[in-house]
Amino acid sequence: MNAGLDRAQALAALRKYNREPFHLLHALTVEGVMRWFARDLGFAEDEEFWGLVGLLHDIDFEMWPEEHCVRCVALLREEGATEEFIHAVCSHGYGLGCDVEPTLPMEKVLFASDELTGLIGAAAKMRPSRSCTDMELSSLKKKFKDKKFAAGCSRDVIRDGAARLGWELDVLMDKTLQAMAATEAQVSAELEALA
Repeated sequence: MNAGLDRAQALAALRKYNREPFHLLHALTVEGVMRWFARDLGFAEDEEFWGLVGLLHDIDFEMWPEEHCVRCVALLREEGATEEFIHAVCSHGYGLGCDVEPTLPMEKVLFASDELTGLIGAAAKMRPSRSCTDMELSSLKKKFKDKKFAAGCSRDVIRDGAARLGWELDVLMDKTLQAMAATEAQVSAELEALA
């Protein structure tokens, strides 16, 4: 898998269109989660591609939320991204104004975990530790069932994502929680460095 750009170029592209700490944190979080999944699922040789797709999946969201997963095509082409990379980025918006369906394992993981990282991040902020490293799956499941909590995180997309992967919802939640816990310190350090 070829992204057409390296991490330094991807990070520069992200920062060109994203300035809000929330969006930068989300991009770094999803990158870390995607890298973790690449290793966990036996795609370690493609970890860089998986990670860069995670890093740039919302490149257009902060400035053009109404054109999300549409505007990114031109932005990513301008940065030198390959068509397979652009397809992967667009696929996470399937059914939400985008008709690029996630078909590859990496695309399915991004589709399934993107919304869930937001839910886990919101739940972590409510904890005394403000971290997901000590969060139990049972606690996350309670937050998932509470439709008023992190209402912007679509439970339907998360359920659909698990189904596309052929996983029980608990498996997706547990793996994503593990991925976020494993990468949280690195993500925090990098976010501080970007500030």
